[in-house]
Amino acid sequence: MNSTASAPYSNAPSFSALTEENALLREQLGAQAEAIRQLTHQLDWFKKQLFGPKSEKQVFDLPEQDSLFQSNEAPVPEKPPEDEKRTIRAYQRGTGKKQRDDDCLNDTGLRFTADVPVEVIEHLPPELTGPDADQYDILGTKTTYRLAQRAASYVVLKCERPMFRRKGAEKPVTTPAPFNVLDNSLADVSLLAGLLVDKFQFHLPLYRQHQRIQQAGITVSRSTLTNLVKRAIDLLRPIVDAQTDNVLRSRVLAMDETPVKAGHQGRAGPHKGKMKTGWFWPLYGDADEVVFTYSNSRGRAHIEQVLNDQFTGTLISDGYAAYARYAQQQEGVTHAQCWVHGRRYFIAAQNDHPEKATEALQQIAKLYRNEEYIRTQQLTGEKKRQYRLEHSQPVVKDFFQWCMDQLEPGGLLPTDPLTKALNYVIAREASLRVFLEDPEVQPDTNHLERALRPIPLGRRNWMFCWTELGAEHLGIIQSLITTCKLHGLNPYTYLVDVLQRISQHPASKVVDLTPRLWKTRFADNPLRALIDPRHTDRQAAQPEATHAH
Repeated sequence: MNSTASAPYSNAPSFSALTEENALLREQLGAQAEAIRQLTHQLDWFKKQLFGPKSEKQVFDLPEQDSLFQSNEAPVPEKPPEDEKRTIRAYQRGTGKKQRDDDCLNDTGLRFTADVPVEVIEHLPPELTGPDADQYDILGTKTTYRLAQRAASYVVLKCERPMFRRKGAEKPVTTPAPFNVLDNSLADVSLLAGLLVDKFQFHLPLYRQHQRIQQAGITVSRSTLTNLVKRAIDLLRPIVDAQTDNVLRSRVLAMDETPVKAGHQGRAGPHKGKMKTGWFWPLYGDADEVVFTYSNSRGRAHIEQVLNDQFTGTLISDGYAAYARYAQQQEGVTHAQCWVHGRRYFIAAQNDHPEKATEALQQIAKLYRNEEYIRTQQLTGEKKRQYRLEHSQPVVKDFFQWCMDQLEPGGLLPTDPLTKALNYVIAREASLRVFLEDPEVQPDTNHLERALRPIPLGRRNWMFCWTELGAEHLGIIQSLITTCKLHGLNPYTYLVDVLQRISQHPASKVVDLTPRLWKTRFADNPLRALIDPRHTDRQAAQPEATHAH
C-alpha cells in the first residue's frame, strides 16, 4: 500500500528543477516586459508622427488635447485661472445691428492695410441709367467690401518707347527702356520677387509655379525660372554677407543645425544615386537677424570656420557636444545651453515614471513662469538679473539637488529614460545656469528654432536641393526672408526694392540694405515695380535718385 501511494510522487520534478524553471520564466517575463516597453515608446513616436505634431506641451497646457500623447497616470497640476476674455455680442438688443471691433471695416469682418490695392466698382440700378434718370436725386452712397481674386496674377508689360527727333536735327533719339534688374531679361522685378517669395516663404515649388504660368497662357520653360531664381539670389549675396558680419558682432549668439538633402552621392551609370545629407547652421544675433550657413557635414570644423575667432560673447546652443568643445577652446566665449532640450528628455520619461518626470517638468515650468513675469513687466538689465537671482536661482538649485537625489545607487537602471534625462541635465549644469547671471541670455533656443522652421517645412515641398550651390542659395534667401518677418517687413516689398537698388547702391554701404537697417532708411518710400500703381516713372528710369541719404 505504501509503495502504490508513493508512486505518483516519484515522477514529480524536484524542488531544484522547479526553482530553475521559475527563474527561467521570470527572466523571460522580464525580457518581454522590456520589449513591450521599447515597443510602446516606438508606438508613441509613430502616433505623434501620424496623428499630430510633436507637441511639447502638457495636458494642463492644452486641456483639449487628446490623451493619445500623454500618460493617463501622470498627475495633472491644478489649472491656473484663465484671464477674463472680452465677450462680443453678435447683436445689440433693440437695434438689430452687430457689435463689431473698431478695426472691422464692415459687417463681413474684412480687414486690410493701406498697402492693399482697392478697385472701385460703381454699381448703378436701372432707375439711374434709364430714360427717367433725371427724375431721381442721389442722396448718398453706401459702401460695401468684398475680397476678390484673379485667376492668374501674371501680366505681360508692353513698354512702348517713342523714337523722336528734334526739328532741324538728323539724328533720332530713342527713349531708354525702363530700368530692369537683369539685363536683357524677360523678367520684371515683380516676377523675380514673386518667384522667391512663393517658393521660399510659401513653399510653392517652381514646377507648380510653372504650371500656374502655363495655365495663364504664357509659355516659359522651367529652366528659365530656375535661372532667374539663381541670378536674383546671386545679387542678394553681398547683403547677406554684410548681415553675417553684424550677427557675428553680437554679444549673445544662438546657433543650431538642421539637415537638408543637397547634392548627389555620385554613383556611376545612368542613375545618379541618392541625395547626400547636408546641414544648415543658422545663427541668430542679438539684433533679431538670422543667417543660414551651409555645410556638407555636421562636424565642429564648420563652427570654427563660421565663427572664425570673430565672435566673443555667449553662445547658446542645444546639447550637441561640438558646441561645448568649441567654447572650451576659445577665449572670451561662454557656453550656455537650452533648458527646453533637457525638458524633452523628461517628457520622454513621463510614461515610465509619471510622478517623478512630472515633478521635474513642474520645476522647470516655474522658471518659465518667472520669464513670463519678466516679459510682462518689461524688466531689462540689472532689474532682470536681480529678479532671476531672487526667484529663478533657488528653483535651479533645488532642481539639480532633486536630480542628484534621484540617481542614488539602486534606484534606476542606466538604460532607463529617466536616468538619461537626469544625466543629461546634470552633465550640463554649469551651462544651464548661465542665463541666471546674464540678463541678455535666454534660457532656451526657442527663438532660433522658430526662425529655422522654414527649412523643415520647405523640405516637404522641394524635398531636396539638386546641388550644394542650390543649398547655399536657399540659405541666402531664407536669411533675408526670415529676418524680414522678424522685423515686421513684407518680404515681397523688401525684395522688389533691394533688387532694384543694389546695382546703384555704394558697395561700402551695402549693410544699409539688410532688413534691419532698410526698415529705418527705405521702408517709408520703397522702390516699386512697374506693375505697381504706386510706381513712378522717375523711380523706374532713375532708381539712383532715391539712393541719397
